[in-house]
Amino acid sequence: MHEVVQDYYGRQLQSSDDLKTTACCDISQVPLWLRPLLSKIHPEVTSRYYGCGLVCPSTLEGCRVLDLGSGSGRDVYALAQLVGPEGEVIGVDMTDEQLAIAEQYREHHAEAFGYSNVRFLKGYIEKLEDLGLEDASFDVIVSNCVINLSPDKDAVLAGVKRLLKPGGEFYFSDVYADRRIPKSVHDDPVLYGECLGGALYWNDFVGLSRRQGFSDPRLVEDRPLEVTDPQLASLTGNIRFFSATYRLFNIEALETDCEDYGQAVIYQGSIPEFPHGFFLDKHHLIETGRVFPVCGNTWRMLQDTRFKSHFKFVGDFSNHYGLFEGCGGNIPFGDDMDAGVDMSPVDINQPKDSSGSSCC
Repeated sequence: MHEVVQDYYGRQLQSSDDLKTTACCDISQVPLWLRPLLSKIHPEVTSRYYGCGLVCPSTLEGCRVLDLGSGSGRDVYALAQLVGPEGEVIGVDMTDEQLAIAEQYREHHAEAFGYSNVRFLKGYIEKLEDLGLEDASFDVIVSNCVINLSPDKDAVLAGVKRLLKPGGEFYFSDVYADRRIPKSVHDDPVLYGECLGGALYWNDFVGLSRRQGFSDPRLVEDRPLEVTDPQLASLTGNIRFFSATYRLFNIEALETDCEDYGQAVIYQGSIPEFPHGFFLDKHHLIETGRVFPVCGNTWRMLQDTRFKSHFKFVGDFSNHYGLFEGCGGNIPFGDDMDAGVDMSPVDINQPKDSSGSSCC
């Protein structure tokens, strides 16, 4: 499968216009605060973008970030601006043609940003131990529509777990399915290259995350994908595919279920991009200044991470009241194109649902 992917992304695809699905995001889905950053990235880099979501979380200044499957470097160069001159972004990719584009414009972006904080490594995301990266050395790891292409997803998450600092975060977008993919779809080289053949059944992904030490994966946003090529659509049949962004926190104390300890948080509105409310995930829009009840896991995701200074915390873990109301096990994705959360400041002023709290 490595050869299939290298051929598809290195030789067959010349730009995102060559794709046969709606996996890649368009500019209308990019939040307003991120658009000026993307405008500084060289057009040839952006033209070879094959991601399926946005992997630029907030509060990254001074952070050390790793991008798995960095391709031509679009996300790396966006993240480089977010971490600033005191931070660092490292991109890892296995495709020579993609790495050549990323390297070609490294000096261009250093001049545009006014500093150089980026480097690229050739390697496989299933074999991160071969790259000489120090354990527990990254604040954030990102990936954009690449894990589905990996033949060993357990190894990818195991490597992520090893490289993240305590309280660090894996923030990534990928493609998921509403059922397990049949062999006929998995083995088709075009469907595999289009990120559909290797898509995980969403509930298997939850099991995989927990198996590798990420007890409570949180869905940030999602949208359905359309197979626009009729021949490919006939092969996928009734399988529903979704692009989804998840965040996994490297916090050992997280529980597999959302437990209620009578806790709450108050967001201070101190993150510049989000003065009116903070999105933790699809079910947690925490409005500025409002006492917001949370489960124990959500408490730790804010208390034990880089977000701590932006919140006040109410309560502790001395009393337990059972499961946090609203937890469930149904498919988490929506069916319409507006199912995901637009993380722009404009939409934070008019949240879809901020009447209370709910676990993911």
